[in-house]
Amino acid sequence: MRLTVMTDYALRLLMYVGQRPGRLCTIAEVAHAYGISEAHLMKVTHQLGRAGFLETLRGKGGGIRLANDPAKISLGAVVRAIEPDFALVECFETCSRCTLSGHCRLAGVVSGALGAFLAHLEAHTLADLLQPQDAARIAAP
Repeated sequence: MRLTVMTDYALRLLMYVGQRPGRLCTIAEVAHAYGISEAHLMKVTHQLGRAGFLETLRGKGGGIRLANDPAKISLGAVVRAIEPDFALVECFETCSRCTLSGHCRLAGVVSGALGAFLAHLEAHTLADLLQPQDAARIAAP
């Protein structure tokens, strides 16, 4: 399995913003910091905002910030919100043409692996990805 570039950008964006609590960040500054496309980052920001992970403010003086505490942002939830599908094998697709459907155990094994992967991500939050000094700043009153 390979996560899409959009998921990579989403996680990087959340990490960047999470390391700067209390201030608005701009798409341009994040794109510059990571050397990634502003256009792609805008799409990711929109998706993360719609999913409730980011708060976005438009206009002069606008920007983006986390909508929740980093400890409440599940990495599994982020990946599920951004990834387009988890059809790792053809039989996971709704219009599968697999001649082995109903007689194959591969789907169960692959499904179990996917479940373990997502469960591992669910066990971690954005706070786990932030540097210790950032976590201390977040916890400070």
